[in-house]
Amino acid sequence: MLTETFAIPADLETKSHDSPAPQQQHASSPPRMDVPRRYRPRRTVADRVREALMKLAQGHASLLTHEEKAWASITFSGTRHEVMLDFDGAEAVAAGEEFIEELPEHEFRIPGQLVAEAAVREVDHRFGADERLVVTAVLLLLEEG
Repeated sequence: MLTETFAIPADLETKSHDSPAPQQQHASSPPRMDVPRRYRPRRTVADRVREALMKLAQGHASLLTHEEKAWASITFSGTRHEVMLDFDGAEAVAAGEEFIEELPEHEFRIPGQLVAEAAVREVDHRFGADERLVVTAVLLLLEEG
């Protein structure tokens, strides 16, 4: 039977702020319900938008900026996201051109959100030895339900 013991740092950030930090816990013992768990931040809508765009960019883009603004009308509420992506190098520029072509018709899957519009607002394409493509995309998201 394994009875290895390890110490948990007293300054460990936990989800349950009021619970005392455990001083020692056995590796072979099952997790206790009264022991606070490590804090894990939730992913925001902005995080999910960036993740979806980077996936569409096939991992060839670098995020330059991301601005998010809340908006609402009488019947809808949501957010407007303006994201600037940098595609640096010939292979990345080719992926960026595919990104521009696919963005308006792409079927985004963001939980709790409906992408009402996705458009390319601006493109800066620099040719030469250091080919580079900077794309500014705008997404309008509506909150579902």
